[in-house]
Amino acid sequence: MKDINFLACPPPTYLPHHWPFIKMHGLQNYFVILDRRNGTKWFNQDDIVRICDCRTGAGGEQLLTIEVASGEGFHAGAYAAMRIFNIDGKEVGACGNATRCVAYLLLEETGKDEVQIETAAGILHCRRAGPMQISVTLGPISMDWRRIPLSWEVDTLQLPVQSGPLKDGVALNIGNPHAVFFVDQLERMDMARYAPMVQNDPLFPEGINVGAAEVIDPQTLRLAVWERPGILTKACGTGACVAAYAALKLGLVASSRIAVHLPAGLLEIEIVEGDMAVMTGPVAFCCHGFIRGGGGR
Repeated sequence: MKDINFLACPPPTYLPHHWPFIKMHGLQNYFVILDRRNGTKWFNQDDIVRICDCRTGAGGEQLLTIEVASGEGFHAGAYAAMRIFNIDGKEVGACGNATRCVAYLLLEETGKDEVQIETAAGILHCRRAGPMQISVTLGPISMDWRRIPLSWEVDTLQLPVQSGPLKDGVALNIGNPHAVFFVDQLERMDMARYAPMVQNDPLFPEGINVGAAEVIDPQTLRLAVWERPGILTKACGTGACVAAYAALKLGLVASSRIAVHLPAGLLEIEIVEGDMAVMTGPVAFCCHGFIRGGGGR
């Protein structure tokens, strides 16, 4: 059996109050990963912000923690649990690229080809799909305005929100909220200019991830995503899933298997029964080391 024991190993004596971490990325979406199954002390919100800042910590777009699975109710059968925190220290329910990275570590640990991970969005089924390639089943995808959530009822297939070329968007939730807008020429889209106005619109009480997608052909999309709390990411796994789902709902693509090209590379998305999305893509290692602990709980 393979393991990830260096995640749980104690720090050297000259680094008191430090905890081991791994840094990985999925299509240049960078994550700092901590294994808390051995009782590692928790970090508070300020610690998470510090750790994710490349000037003061390991640097990443999210902090991920591997936890002991609760094994209760709908979470029964999970091998381990995962929690996801944005760079502002706030917890979110889902991240596709993050799930692939944690799944790879757990698959290496177990020596198996499949693993189930407990998350705030439910149990996620993950499997090997090739060398350093992982498939994750995400969903169900919802377009119910209350589940996204929206501040009031609107047609989620045609949002009454516009910012420059971002108009007639589709609102969805896949464990986190997204608004997807289809545009003619993505390369001309200034996401930093137009996306924040959508993200902070009063219609979205919890903010929203903003995607701009261009249909290349009946089986291919090109996508850029402005993520909460306000960064233009190189790749967004859940964003790719909801963009594929929205394109299929609107009749913009003719296949349930859709190639989604992001700035950092390709994700393969398949929309399957039950409004679920199977996302397949790569993972990669960056480094590992020790992080200074904080005041946590």
